[in-house]
Amino acid sequence: MIRNKRLRNWSMILLTVPMLTMFASGAMAEQEMNGHKPPDSAGSGVFYEIYINSFYDSNGDGHGDLKGITQKLDYLNDGNSRSGKDLQVSGLWLMPMNPSPSYHKYDVTDYYQVDPQYGNLDDFRTLTKEAKRKGVKVIIDLVINHSSSEHPWFKEASTNPQSKYHDYYVWANEKTNLDEKGSWGQQVWHKNPNGEGYFYGTFWSGMPDLNFDNPEVRKEMIKVGKYWLQQGADGFRLDAAMHIFKGQTKDGADKNIAWWNEFRSEMEKINPNVYLAGEVWDKPETIAPYYESLHSLFNFDLGGTILNSVKNGRDQGIATFAEKTLKLYKSYNKAALDAPFLSNHDQTRVMSELGGDVRKAKLAASILLTLPGQPFLYYGEEIGMKGEKPDEYLREPMRWYKGEGRGQTTWEVPKYNRGEVSVEVQMRDNDSLLQSYRTLIRLREEHEALRSDNLEPIQAGSDNVAAYQRSSGKETLYIYHNLSGEPVTLQMKDGDKQKRKVVFSSSKGVKIKKDTVTIPSFSSLITK
Repeated sequence: MIRNKRLRNWSMILLTVPMLTMFASGAMAEQEMNGHKPPDSAGSGVFYEIYINSFYDSNGDGHGDLKGITQKLDYLNDGNSRSGKDLQVSGLWLMPMNPSPSYHKYDVTDYYQVDPQYGNLDDFRTLTKEAKRKGVKVIIDLVINHSSSEHPWFKEASTNPQSKYHDYYVWANEKTNLDEKGSWGQQVWHKNPNGEGYFYGTFWSGMPDLNFDNPEVRKEMIKVGKYWLQQGADGFRLDAAMHIFKGQTKDGADKNIAWWNEFRSEMEKINPNVYLAGEVWDKPETIAPYYESLHSLFNFDLGGTILNSVKNGRDQGIATFAEKTLKLYKSYNKAALDAPFLSNHDQTRVMSELGGDVRKAKLAASILLTLPGQPFLYYGEEIGMKGEKPDEYLREPMRWYKGEGRGQTTWEVPKYNRGEVSVEVQMRDNDSLLQSYRTLIRLREEHEALRSDNLEPIQAGSDNVAAYQRSSGKETLYIYHNLSGEPVTLQMKDGDKQKRKVVFSSSKGVKIKKDTVTIPSFSSLITK
C-alpha cells in the first residue's frame, strides 16, 4: 500500500450530540492527564518493527509467520544482556496481522482473528508469552481508521441502507462535492460497488473510512483494543492516528485527541502499562497536541534531519531540532516519550538513502541511538538492507543467509536484497553494521544518560560535526559525530579542558589532547 503524507477533508461531516458530550468530558480529562507517565514497557530500550510476511518462515510455505518470529527471538533478544549474540531490543512492533485480502494487510476483514497465512491466536499468545520471558514487549498495528471493503460490515452496509452497519461508514448525500480530492490529489469519494451512492475512502476504494461520529463504531474499536490486550499484546502502534477525524483542522485534531484520550483510558482498565505509539505524519506543531493522549509519536522530521545531515556531510541542526521538538512535546505532556527512527515500511530504506555507504549507515545509527526517546528500528535496517518504492520493495524478505536456508521467506522475488547482505555473513564480521547496532543498543542500556530526557546541543565549531551532551544523575556524556569524509579536529572550550575518558568510538584514530580532540571521518565519539 502506498502511504503518502496523508491529510483529508472531513468538512461534510457534522458533530453528533453524543460526540459533543464526549469532547466536553475529554477536554477535562486532557487537563487532568497532562504529565501522564509512560508505561513501564516504554523508555528502557529499542523497538524493532517487523513485517511478518518477510521475517521468518516456520513451515516452508514461503511466507513469514508468528511461529517464525518466536523461533528467531534469540536473534532479537536472547534474554542474556551479556551474551553479545543478539540485538538486545526490548520491544517488537508487528505490522498488521488481521485477516485481509491484500499482502500488506492494512485493510482488515476481521478485527478479532489472525490471518491464517501468519498463523492463529495460539501462535500469537505463544509469541507474547515467550517474548515476555525474555523481557521483550509486543505491540501490534491497530488499523481502525478504515476497514477493508471486503469486511462483512461494509458488505452489508453497501447493500442495505437500513442496516445498522450503513452508519459505520461515511456516505455522500445530495450536498456532497463528489469531485473533492485528498491532500495529494487522490480521489476520496468512491462509487458504491454493491448499490447506490458513494462512500468516503481516504487511501483507496478498498479501504472505506469508518465513521467515528457513530458511537457504536467507537465502542466496537474499544472492544477490539481490549481484546488484543487480553490476548497478550502490550500496546499498539496506531495507524493513521490523525485521520480518524479531519486531522488537518483544529476541530478535527481536537476530535482525534478526545477519541485517543478515551481509547487510552479504556485500555488502561485492562493494562495500566499499555503502550500507545501514534502515527501522525506531519510537522512537530501538528504532532505535539497528540501527546495529550498518547505516550509516543513517531518523529518523522527528526529522521529526515539525521539522514540529510549524514548524506550531505554537514549538520542540519540535529541536536537543536531534537531539543526544540522535545520541549514542544513536553509542553503538552511532561512525560512525552519521543519515538525517533530512520525509516519505516512506507519510506526508502536507510541504506538506499545513503547510497549503500556502510560508514554512513553506522553513523546514522550512532546518532539515532544516542538521542532521547524510544528509538524504533525497521527489520533489516541493522544489516543494511536496501529498498525503494513501490512499497513491496520496501518490505522484501529479511536476509538471513547469503544464499538460501531454513526460514528464508520467498513470497516475493527481491529486487534490492539478493544476498549481498545477510545476518549469516555479518555475524562473523566484528566490523559489520549488525555488530555496530548490537554495540550501540547495549551502550544505551549501560548508560542511563543515553536513556534520559536531557539533551543539550554543543557548539562544536564545525558544520561537519553534530555534537550534544546527555546527562543523568552524576553522569554526563559528550557526544560528537563527524559527518564528513575527512578527520576533524575540534578546539575544546575552557570548561571542557580536562582529561576525557573515551566511552565509545566507532572507529580507530581518535586523538584527545588537553585542548583538542580529533575525530576520524564518518565517526562517532562519546566521552565523559
